[in-house]
Amino acid sequence: MATWSDLNLQNSASPLMEQLTFFHDHALLILLMITILVAYIMTSLFFNQFTHRFLLEGQMIEVIWTILPAVTLIFIALPSLRLLYLLDESMDPIITVKTIGHQWYWTYEYTDFSLPYEFDSYMIPYNESTIDGFRLLDVDNRTVLPMLTQIRMLVTAADVLHSWTVPALGVKVDATPGRLNQTNFFINRPGLFYGQCSEICGANHSFMPIVIESVNTKNFIKWISNNLTL
Repeated sequence: MATWSDLNLQNSASPLMEQLTFFHDHALLILLMITILVAYIMTSLFFNQFTHRFLLEGQMIEVIWTILPAVTLIFIALPSLRLLYLLDESMDPIITVKTIGHQWYWTYEYTDFSLPYEFDSYMIPYNESTIDGFRLLDVDNRTVLPMLTQIRMLVTAADVLHSWTVPALGVKVDATPGRLNQTNFFINRPGLFYGQCSEICGANHSFMPIVIESVNTKNFIKWISNNLTL
C-alpha cells in the first residue's frame, strides 16, 4: 500500500493495474522528453546572439512543429485505446458482489449462494485500533474475495454520491443513489488491499475505508460457508 514516503503508484495486484502502470510510465517518459526539448530550446534562446529581424516565415520549422506533435499524440493515443478496450467489462464473472455506500460506511452483499450474505463494514476508531493496524484504514469486517477469479462488483449508494476505490486493483467506481454501476477485476495475488471513498460525501468522508482481503479459493469457500451457516 502507499505510505507518506511513497511518491509512486501502488504495487499492482491485478492485470488491469499493471497495464495502467505501464501506460503511466509510457506517458511520463514522453512528457519528460518534451520537457527536456523545450527546456533546451528556451535555454539556447537566452544565451545565443542570433537575431531574426527580417525573418518573415520558416516553412521547414512550421512543418516540423506541426508533424512532431501529431506523431507524439499517436504514440500516446494508440496505447491509450488499447488500454481502454482492456478495461472493458468482462461478460463471464464467476462471483458477483454488491456494495452500497452509506454515510459513512459500506454494505456488502454476496448473492451468488443459496443464502444471501450481507454485512456492514465500518472503520475501526483510532482509540480501538491495534498497535500494528493502519490508522483510519482498517475496518471491522473485511471484504473477502478469492484470487485468480473474475469478480464483478456492483456499486450503488443509499444517500449521497460516494466512490468505491481500490488503487492496487485499478478500480474506481462512482456510487450513485438510484443507479447501479458495474466494474470487473481479477486479483492475481493474496494480500490486503486498502481503498477509500473518493467522492466528497459529507463530514465523515475520510472515515469510510475499504479493505479487500484476497485469499485462495479454498479459504474463501470456507469463509463464506461459515458465515452462511451462522
